Amino acid sequence: MPNIKPVSDLRNYNTVLGEVSYGNPVYLTKNGRGDYAIVNMKEYDELRAVKHLFSALEKGEASAREQGWVSVDDARKALGL
Repeated sequence: MPNIKPVSDLRNYNTVLGEVSYGNPVYLTKNGRGDYAIVNMKEYDELRAVKHLFSALEKGEASAREQGWVSVDDARKALGL
C-alpha cells in the first residue's frame, strides 16, 4: 500500500525519511494532491539509468526507421563476431 503523507509532515522529516526504503517511496501531497515523492537514492539512480536507456533505445529506433535496419549478419561483421 502506498505511503502517502501531507507535505506538512516534513516538519518531522527524520520520521518521514525513516519510512523511505528501496521499493517503498513516500508520496507527499500538497493541498490534497500528489506533488512530490521521496525515494531511496539507489532506487533513484536506477530510475535515472532506466530513463537514459529508454531514451537511447528511442533514438536507435528512430534512426532505424529513418535509415533502415541493420541485418544480424551485418551487425556481427561490424562487431567483429
